[in-house]
Amino acid sequence: MNIADITKLAGKDRRRKRIGRGEGSGSGKTAGRGDKGGGQRAGWGLRRLQEGGQMPTFRRIPKRGFNNYNFTTRYAIVNVASLEERFENGAHVTAEALRLCGLVRKAGLPIKVLGEGDLKKKLTVDAAKFSKSAEEKIKAAGGEIKVV
Repeated sequence: MNIADITKLAGKDRRRKRIGRGEGSGSGKTAGRGDKGGGQRAGWGLRRLQEGGQMPTFRRIPKRGFNNYNFTTRYAIVNVASLEERFENGAHVTAEALRLCGLVRKAGLPIKVLGEGDLKKKLTVDAAKFSKSAEEKIKAAGGEIKVV
């Protein structure tokens, strides 16, 4: 049985819960919001790092040392197999060509070619970096690499 097969008789369309319509309705008075506090009041939303009056975790933990995350170079990664799929024999593969055929999304990132898959076409590939296996496969197919 699928959810689409449920009929109106079986309870397909449930009536909405009418909140705050008197004690007799079962959800009157506090209207399911509980007693007192911010959760009862309109406009209040749970702040992600708020812990009541307690000193928040991110302030309790000491911050020490250097983090290289902000200074790392991020690459747009392209595999040799996808070059085989998208380009014809003898093609010149540039960053712009990769972006136009949909292999790279962000135009500003440098490109790194990895060696996953096989390459039988002779291609001239321009990229910022090549893995050793990608380099070997491109050269074995008769192509050439250019580090930009």
